Amino acid sequence: MNYHQYYPIDVVNGEGTRCTLFVAGCEHQCRGCYNQSTWRLDSGVLFDKAMEDQIIADLNDTRIKRRGLSLSGGDPLHPANVADVMRLVLRVRQECPGKDIWLWTGYTRGQLTPAQQAVVAHVDVMIDGKFEKDLADPRLKWRGSSNQVIHRLADERIEIRQIDVS
Repeated sequence: MNYHQYYPIDVVNGEGTRCTLFVAGCEHQCRGCYNQSTWRLDSGVLFDKAMEDQIIADLNDTRIKRRGLSLSGGDPLHPANVADVMRLVLRVRQECPGKDIWLWTGYTRGQLTPAQQAVVAHVDVMIDGKFEKDLADPRLKWRGSSNQVIHRLADERIEIRQIDVS
């Protein structure tokens, strides 16, 4: 997997102060996309263990409290990115207790492959759907167009557990 940008301190891409990684590779190529430079899989720089370790260290840095990790792009759920994104989210879960994970994808929840669903199972918030230029609205929080949906997956999992216990 390649990435274009890593922000160790970000207050725009999700709730609270976060670490944000913009990966390379997007099949959707939405008209009007603000991040077209990330579409090609071979663009950007290699996401290696050193960068992965840096993200974990930044998330655990007590001098600047971060609420969690945001994954955007490109598309973190591009089939070529899934294995590396899975490894990263599993490390965050194991090594960064209490941190949440947000993920933006052009795929809708119903389009996800089993491998993509496995990644999403470890994500707290997923914003899904292609950017639709005709539905763009700058007043929307964390989305570019009104067709995109914010799924608070952690809340859904809690509700399911509560129903199962009842």
